[in-house]
Amino acid sequence: MPFLVFLVNRFGGNAFVYGVLGSMYPAFQFFGAPILGRWSDTFGRRKILLISQIGTLVAWFVFLLALYLPINTLVEIESKTFGAFAVTLPLVFLFIARAFDGLTGGNVSVANAYLSDISNDQNRKANFGKMAMSSSLGFIIGPSLAGLLGATQYGETIPVLAAILISTVAIGLIWFRLPESKTDLVEPRKNFSIKRVFSFEHKECYKMKKCEDTSFQGVFKIKNVPFMLLIYFLTFLGFSFFYGAFPMHALQSLAWDSLQLGIFFSFLSGLMIVVQGPLLGYLSKKYLDASLVIFGSFSLVANFCLMATGSEPLIYASAFLFALGNGLMWPSFLSILSKLGGEKQQGSVQGVANSSGSLASIIGLVLGGYLYETLNSATFFLTAGILAIIFFLSFRLIPMGK
Repeated sequence: MPFLVFLVNRFGGNAFVYGVLGSMYPAFQFFGAPILGRWSDTFGRRKILLISQIGTLVAWFVFLLALYLPINTLVEIESKTFGAFAVTLPLVFLFIARAFDGLTGGNVSVANAYLSDISNDQNRKANFGKMAMSSSLGFIIGPSLAGLLGATQYGETIPVLAAILISTVAIGLIWFRLPESKTDLVEPRKNFSIKRVFSFEHKECYKMKKCEDTSFQGVFKIKNVPFMLLIYFLTFLGFSFFYGAFPMHALQSLAWDSLQLGIFFSFLSGLMIVVQGPLLGYLSKKYLDASLVIFGSFSLVANFCLMATGSEPLIYASAFLFALGNGLMWPSFLSILSKLGGEKQQGSVQGVANSSGSLASIIGLVLGGYLYETLNSATFFLTAGILAIIFFLSFRLIPMGK
């Protein structure tokens, strides 16, 4: 994240290209995540997590290759709508790397399903808080490490090599240390069916007492799931506006380098660690999940309004509201969602939810980059508007969050 926008700029792209590149991961994840989620219901979480992590490793090797390709211009574009930019060879390889990682990027939804497998009603919210906290910890170490390593004479090569090493370690942890969480697996028929490969055909039941419908249609028939997917979509849409616009805002308006951008994201994630750890643990014992979602979404509205001022001190001040809002809202929302799928459809629900988020990210990242070219920091007001919609919708969660 700290250096991708600078690579795009160096390889001939602009804010619109950066947004499109950012959307490649969720675009391909949109198709891959539900398939991987349903496969995790059938074949087990551990195997699918392993496939996802191997895909990430391969994608980083392609990313590394892009850094050493000659910057040969393939196409030059002059557009009143999208601005002026060039399509170069290394830029194409960056697109390939992000697309492949997205196609095998079902690890988040499968990890959420795994966590739901090993959680009960007493520790569910706390477990999802720990999951969010561990992600935030990664976003502390990752951006700061990438910014520091990228500031050396070797540029982006060292951060990418570090990512390759981290992905390799993750594969080793899954292979040697992670037990399978789902024991009531389905034994698929041996005869081949393309519909069954992509989980379009209803799976057979050999060991389950009751066979649940894990198709798209089956997931949408579960009570309250369509409404939850709407909130999931809007949340990712709002945050994608931010992630599509803010790095370009840091480059153009704030004149930050990759180290400064990495420090900001690390500062932001450090605050979220505090919120998702001790603060969420304390508040979750006193308040319903729905109440925390409502309060968190309201804090995010205030955060993005403050961020739109364009003042660097206020942007750092808004980070407190960002951490408070996201740290309380998202784990609490995932806790509610995880209760709806039950044991048999958890992977499918998480996979479809992941695709909902991916679709929103595709739209949000492309529009975020494009709108920043037109509206500059006013783009953050649009993000605040989307979070305001979530704030009002969240009151309907109160009966579900009990």
